[in-house]
Amino acid sequence: MTEQFAARAAGYERRFSAVFEEFFDTLGTTLDAPAFSRFTPECLELLRDLSLRGGKRMRVVLLHEAARLVTDAPVDGLDAAALSIELLQTHGLVHDDLIDDGATRRGGPSTYHAYRARYPDHPRAALGLTVLAGDLALALSLRVLLDADLPAELRRAMAEVQTRAAADTFVGQITDLERDFTGPVSEDVLHQVADHKTARYSVLAPLRLGLLAAGTDPAPYEEELRAYARLVGICGQMRDDHLDLFGDAAVLGKPTGADLREGRRSYTVVRLLEAASGTGRRVVEDALGDPHCTPETVAAVREIGERLGVGAAMEREMRRHAERARALAAGWRPRWREDAVAFFENVPLWSVERTR
Repeated sequence: MTEQFAARAAGYERRFSAVFEEFFDTLGTTLDAPAFSRFTPECLELLRDLSLRGGKRMRVVLLHEAARLVTDAPVDGLDAAALSIELLQTHGLVHDDLIDDGATRRGGPSTYHAYRARYPDHPRAALGLTVLAGDLALALSLRVLLDADLPAELRRAMAEVQTRAAADTFVGQITDLERDFTGPVSEDVLHQVADHKTARYSVLAPLRLGLLAAGTDPAPYEEELRAYARLVGICGQMRDDHLDLFGDAAVLGKPTGADLREGRRSYTVVRLLEAASGTGRRVVEDALGDPHCTPETVAAVREIGERLGVGAAMEREMRRHAERARALAAGWRPRWREDAVAFFENVPLWSVERTR
């Protein structure tokens, strides 16, 4: 990321961190919960901890830069939109870690494992509370838009964007699980899952919300925005899958090899199975779906992938998709502001170069 763009992104992140913290500081006074309840404040505490713990806030950056496509003047509604985006992300993280039985997230305990630690003798309650915590984050992501001090038509349009993004994401999660029941997985299936599960809420929704807040109807540009978001989403999902095997656990904040242990036909796993044969393929197949797969076994699978060039081939494929997205963004120049267009040109490359 260039120094100029990095400075802008850091500014968005700093501002949003303060906004997000203030939101949680006041949430206890605005949420109508029975006075006797101690589980409700505990739920808010866990959501706050997960939400404020870290993350790249790239969706917030995309939101602000989407508004900058239209104007560099201050834009009302971006704080509410950013809160909605990140609360939807919190919802996704809570439920992802429940689905995957993930113990850690962003260098700390997942919400599910935090509840399990608090209520070790009540596993069903821990599971139920985790589901409800994620559901509450989703409801709050819509409520912040409905409560925003904005024209009613804009509030409605923003809430519609987020509702559709949430629905698309849930379909993506469903098909992500379904994918592992369907036998051999094609590249088209992987791309469709990435589009629904990642691209539509992480890229397309921030683009739509930023344009709406800046006073521009995104509908006339829907086809090209969708194409751009899909390519960036594929890049991002491929990078996530690549890092799950070839990344550094210390940098990621969680162990590598989760896709292997869960038996997930990720981009990396599919390419490993396509490339490996003989003893190497048996090592991969034995590790796939083994919840007790050791770090040593994960390291052995990683070595097989490196030896067969799987990691390098994925890097090349990610860059091809990134270049296609970059070319799409370059086509926005006649219509929108130069510096913001340049930002979106570079987003796909940053996506494939990240290390966490």
